[in-house]
Amino acid sequence: MLLLLVCVFSLAVAAPADGPHAYDTIVIGLGSAGTTAATELARSGRKVLALEAQGRVGGRVHTVPFGDGFVELGAEWIHGNVSSRTYALATEHNIDTKVQSLMLDPYRSDGTKPDVALVRELVDLDFTEEHPDPPEPLGTFVTKKFMEYITKNKPDLLKDHDFITEYLEFWNLLTNNLESSNDWNDVTTWDVYEQLGGPQAISWHRHGYKTFFEIMLNNYNNGPGLQNLDIKLNTEVTRIITPQHPNETVTVQCKDGGSYTARHAIVTVSLGVLKATHTTLFSPPLPPEKQTAIDKVSIGVVGKVILSFEKAWWPKDVTLFAFIWKGDDKKKVPAEDYWTTRILGGHPPMGSSNSLTLWTSGEVAKQVERLPEDIVKTKCVALLQRFMGDSLKITVPAPTGFLRSTWYSNPYTRGSYTYDNLEAPRYPLARKWLSYPLLDSAGEPRVLFAGEATNERHFSTVHGASETGRREAERLLLMIRGEAGNHNVKDF
Repeated sequence: MLLLLVCVFSLAVAAPADGPHAYDTIVIGLGSAGTTAATELARSGRKVLALEAQGRVGGRVHTVPFGDGFVELGAEWIHGNVSSRTYALATEHNIDTKVQSLMLDPYRSDGTKPDVALVRELVDLDFTEEHPDPPEPLGTFVTKKFMEYITKNKPDLLKDHDFITEYLEFWNLLTNNLESSNDWNDVTTWDVYEQLGGPQAISWHRHGYKTFFEIMLNNYNNGPGLQNLDIKLNTEVTRIITPQHPNETVTVQCKDGGSYTARHAIVTVSLGVLKATHTTLFSPPLPPEKQTAIDKVSIGVVGKVILSFEKAWWPKDVTLFAFIWKGDDKKKVPAEDYWTTRILGGHPPMGSSNSLTLWTSGEVAKQVERLPEDIVKTKCVALLQRFMGDSLKITVPAPTGFLRSTWYSNPYTRGSYTYDNLEAPRYPLARKWLSYPLLDSAGEPRVLFAGEATNERHFSTVHGASETGRREAERLLLMIRGEAGNHNVKDF
């Protein structure tokens, strides 16, 4: 399967040019940010070398052939169609994206159905537009507002302590799967994130999210690629040397012994990779404000377990099924199976009609990456049987295929995406600090930074990462055109 995805991008891969000053820019990492930056520069006539540690393009987007089509191990949807680069590229190339309905279909751990209308009503409550001063842990705030809501609007629910406990725990899981956090009290109510307008679950379905990268790389529909872009896959960068003298070049050293130079470099690796490697990756060491930002911003984990079956056995109208545990049932789960109680639920992906994707997050997502495959598969089928099979009065069949994400254990990602933790209000400029370039003695940006973690308003998204890649490409192009004199490098 990986081989197929690598072949999809093979037209963009070329041997690196010879000579110590052959490249104008080296881009490190080919996720959404890196691919955007590399292709924007190449299309503008700059000679670009892109170095990617993995054997594929895409970063935390990973489309895999599975079941009777494709599934996404990473980013699943385009979030919004207003001012979205990802959506715009799809429409420009006449690709028929589809809006996926995520109408909640709840199931309980005793095989019964809860009051579906009530659960949907409560899930639709949105208290996040309120920003208490001072900021609070999100879970504490939402719980308080929830209790105020039912006291005013549904006082009879106050007698059902079990329901309140069960529902708030489900809401905790739902929040963690959106934020990539471990607990909703790790997330702050201080919120500067901006949601793009339009539907928030737009699917590439049978095209796969990989199409976004094919379009950027000019490989879509057997395109010829980009003449000014050389790509080296399976090339891990181990050292980035920022020059101090204006006449020196940036040097990028690789694990395989290769060394490359260019006038500029753009670093687009994930925050998780920066946390793990920045003390050895950069020479000289990063400035204090950037090191502080790397330390203080959090990157979490969202995990997927994807099962295929001979044919779909779930109701055709199911779009997002949710697992709500009864308190007594949860107490009976053995300690070694606790992770099963932290699976939110799942949905049928639009790219494969005979597959189901189960979602989890935080520490449990890390644990699921480490567990033996047979255990995960067996326990997940038992979970589906308990919640859905018993309710539907069917026997859940044995799966025909199994996949799971490994975003935390993958040394080239070390997480899924960033969120605003409890320290974010104390460090409101942290994401901006992450985006600041490293300058030479003449004040020219030489090593630049992009990636979703550096986007102050649209972090955690593919479109947000792409925006930062374009931001850094434009920073260089403006400087090359002599237009940067009117700007401070920290204004971009």
